[in-house]
Amino acid sequence: MAVPVIAGLGTAQPPSATQDELWDGFFARHYADGPLALAERIFTNSGVTRRQAAVNPLIEDVSDWPTERRMRRYQVEALPLGKEAVGRALTSAGLAASDIGLFVVCSCTGYATPGLDIMLARDLGMAPDTQRMFVGHMGCYAALPGLGAAGDFVTARGRPALLLCAELTSLHIQPATARADTQQIVSHALFSDAAVAAVLVPGGPGYALREVAAVTDTSTADHMTWEVTDTGFRMGLSPKVPQVLSAHVAGLVDALLARHGGDRSGVDGWAVHPGGPRILNVTERELGLPPSALDDSRATLAEHGNCSSTTVLLILDRMLRRPTPPERIVMLAFGPGLTLYATLLDRRG
Repeated sequence: MAVPVIAGLGTAQPPSATQDELWDGFFARHYADGPLALAERIFTNSGVTRRQAAVNPLIEDVSDWPTERRMRRYQVEALPLGKEAVGRALTSAGLAASDIGLFVVCSCTGYATPGLDIMLARDLGMAPDTQRMFVGHMGCYAALPGLGAAGDFVTARGRPALLLCAELTSLHIQPATARADTQQIVSHALFSDAAVAAVLVPGGPGYALREVAAVTDTSTADHMTWEVTDTGFRMGLSPKVPQVLSAHVAGLVDALLARHGGDRSGVDGWAVHPGGPRILNVTERELGLPPSALDDSRATLAEHGNCSSTTVLLILDRMLRRPTPPERIVMLAFGPGLTLYATLLDRRG
């Protein structure tokens, strides 16, 4: 059977602003009649120094927009970002859009039909028989089951597959009436926009996708939520999330590595989704990692914020740009469920 290999990545981001600019120019005013000191402290301690926004609150305040208007804007902004990321990934892999057998799109920040999968397949010139899959509302871990689906297709059919994660969290700033909600403050301090695409092919040089594994603790399903409201999508984020991760992450990782004849000592690349500084600290502690192991995750959080499903692929892209890329990579991402996903990659060629 063909081994699925990540042969190309492509990223695209809208214009950026510093965390200080966003606070001084918008959020300080947004929270002026609420818990201003608390909000400023959360922004300062977020680990974020710069973020990207397709709909920049310094220019355009969407906090009172109805969801319908936000969804129309999603299509306008996500399409060119997705096209740019896919184009770069295909170029990196040396393929044409017409070579793709399966096109997987992940997004939890916008919905429409025809969606990004159909519109991009049309605009990029994918073949009429290209299969499509949309992975929606899975949140920050969606890239990993997306990779799993693409990899399974490559193995079964022997044809290339394409994954696109596109998230526009800037469309979901909540109204000032929610200003006293600490969970919303955290969300407003962390989230950002990006699109990342990955091309998987049967064999050849790149990073072999060895396995995608998951564990879900449904007893904590209320700890992380993403609800559709009349004014955009609203995040629920319990402060107990890190302790749930601490109970499961080591077991998930160790079982995954053991199935492939290894352990943590053989991993030289840790791409851990930075849901926030505490998430990274807990993961580092529970896995017994040296402080430098999560440098790429912390740098991605600082430079890009939490871009939901795209973030773990941004970290992977950063790793692959090192002078000496890692030989074995474990990717970890977390989201509603509470769900933990892990993926094992091995360098080839």
